[in-house]
Amino acid sequence: ALSVIYKTTPLELLKGKISNKTSSEIGEKEKSKFDALYSFDEAVNMVAEEVLPSVVNIRVKVVKEDISGNKQEGEGVGSGIVYKEDGYIITNNHVVGEAAGIIVTLADGKEFPAELVGGDANTDIAVIKINAKGLKPAAFTSIENIKIGQIAIALGSPFGLQKSVTMGVISALGRDIPALGGTIPMVGLLQTDATINPGNSGGPLVNSAGQVMGINTIIFSPSGASAGVGFAIPSDIAVNIARQIIKFGKARIPFIGIEMGLNNTEIKGVYINKVTKGYPAEKAGLAAGDIITEFGGVKVENPYQLLAKILSYNVGDKIELIIYRNGSYVSLSVLLIEKPAIVPSQ
Repeated sequence: ALSVIYKTTPLELLKGKISNKTSSEIGEKEKSKFDALYSFDEAVNMVAEEVLPSVVNIRVKVVKEDISGNKQEGEGVGSGIVYKEDGYIITNNHVVGEAAGIIVTLADGKEFPAELVGGDANTDIAVIKINAKGLKPAAFTSIENIKIGQIAIALGSPFGLQKSVTMGVISALGRDIPALGGTIPMVGLLQTDATINPGNSGGPLVNSAGQVMGINTIIFSPSGASAGVGFAIPSDIAVNIARQIIKFGKARIPFIGIEMGLNNTEIKGVYINKVTKGYPAEKAGLAAGDIITEFGGVKVENPYQLLAKILSYNVGDKIELIIYRNGSYVSLSVLLIEKPAIVPSQ
């Protein structure tokens, strides 16, 4: 309201341009507060200017059949982030996975038809490609550099409104969503209170250095709009899956062949309820009743943590793990294979 009444801006207010007091009269303490606010404002603006050229708007055409078998066309919107300068873009699988047509709008307003390179329903990551060169790829950080409480900036096209920027913090790490529709659970998600709405899906969640921490994916909301609880797929998983899709046309989900159960012991770790015959876990020497305490040098305390670690590796990797068995800790090595389309029950 003040900026309208006095025909000035909040920035001018911070600089003291309409104050009746001089800077010296305001006092050094008050001036330092204004300077800090101004610096923070400038920092957020710099992040937006750095990242927005890499953020795209995605419009999709969806064709579905109604209960009478008649085909109905609809449209959807989402966001994406430039991964490679030659047209590869990361987004959500739920945005483009079933699209009959995809149109990408760059930050400069140019539009391109896009093709689906591949998508993965398990991690909700997809890669699309447009016929363009010289795009500005985003910079990515790693989960090890992400801390609870740090600034989180969401960019994208909520409700189709391109170039939108909202800010919050990383509220929590390692959030897990149970399996839906035959997929594996979504694990290790970043939780943020940065405003995320329909249309933000597939867009980046970045830190104060403009590095992508995660790909926005879902929100918890009774109304369908932002309620301050949004989730992003960690950049490590997103990039790893994107690389696989570009190389193989699909995501190759690593698999070892165990059924995890409830751990009622005092030993912290993942209890193995059953080992699938003929698969890597059995070949490595794991057995029912073992407790996996470390995987790849990292402690794991529940099935979600173990799954998150498995997803950070690739098919063909050989991983060292530590198990607890009959009062002793044993070191073993397991080879990761691609998850079969149908997991054997035995």
